[in-house]
Amino acid sequence: CVRQLGKQGVVGAKIVFFFSCFSCLSVVPYLFFNYQPMTMQQVFYLLMAGLMAAGGQFSITSAYTYAPAKEISVYDYTQVLFAAVLGFVFLKQVPDVYSLVGYVIIIGVAFWNFQRQKKIQN
Repeated sequence: CVRQLGKQGVVGAKIVFFFSCFSCLSVVPYLFFNYQPMTMQQVFYLLMAGLMAAGGQFSITSAYTYAPAKEISVYDYTQVLFAAVLGFVFLKQVPDVYSLVGYVIIIGVAFWNFQRQKKIQN
């Protein structure tokens, strides 16, 4: 959908805006029934997470606008790997066997896709 919108001339910022609006609206019922005030530290962390997420969303929207999803989506899953590494380093979370199998699949498919694209170009 993002690629088609980009081809039709819809600006990436507009795509990100509507995606963000939908995301925010989808959690309103949860917020309404389970609201708890946040500390200033939590507000700061939330703002920083929002800024990083916005940067990532603009980047991935731009990538999907200029390239087919089949070439990008595999690399989008690297966020799972980064989350695992950050969880291990900062939270001492040790991945289970299923997670490790998933990591191998993600890296394997990304490598396979890279090799396939390299053959097509040659």
